[in-house]
Amino acid sequence: MNQHIEIEFKNLLNEIEFNQLMDHFQIAPSTFHTQQNHYFDTANFSLKSQNSALRIREKNGQHELTLKQPASEGLLETNQTISMEMAHAFLKEGTFPKGPVRDLIMESDLHPEDFTCFGTLKTDRSEFPFQGGLLVLDHSSYMGQEDYELEYEVTHLEDGQKKFLKLLESLQIPVRETENKVKRFYRAKFSE
Repeated sequence: MNQHIEIEFKNLLNEIEFNQLMDHFQIAPSTFHTQQNHYFDTANFSLKSQNSALRIREKNGQHELTLKQPASEGLLETNQTISMEMAHAFLKEGTFPKGPVRDLIMESDLHPEDFTCFGTLKTDRSEFPFQGGLLVLDHSSYMGQEDYELEYEVTHLEDGQKKFLKLLESLQIPVRETENKVKRFYRAKFSE
């Protein structure tokens, strides 16, 4: 089992700002890779009500099951590599993969058999080191819409926030309140 605290800062971008960042950091379109996030919850969205999220990320032929739960600082992220067969069984038949993520779901008084996939979000992503953290440019599409986002993943909250805000200021990109992808996906799905 792979567990870590995820501390990241996010800012939605418009397409011009996204291209400005690509130019500023000299990011070639060929550095982007595509990943798909398949989101899961119960019919009454029990995980959402706990401010948690469950996904399978499909990237480069690999599949990773991830549970994100609130932590005192950031999110506790539990990752479990699963086979393509296990991923498809969960997506198509609702067969929750055995392992540490399923154990945590059960510890939260939830039933693995109650989970179903409620949608998929596709992201084209480029990531690279930046001042002790990881800078990420994302172009996502879901539910007939698309958005652009800058993320900065760090290990220290205060230091990371200063560096992130300084970068935005230096490029004259306004700070925008930015929900995570699953929340944006939820909003799009339920505003249909």
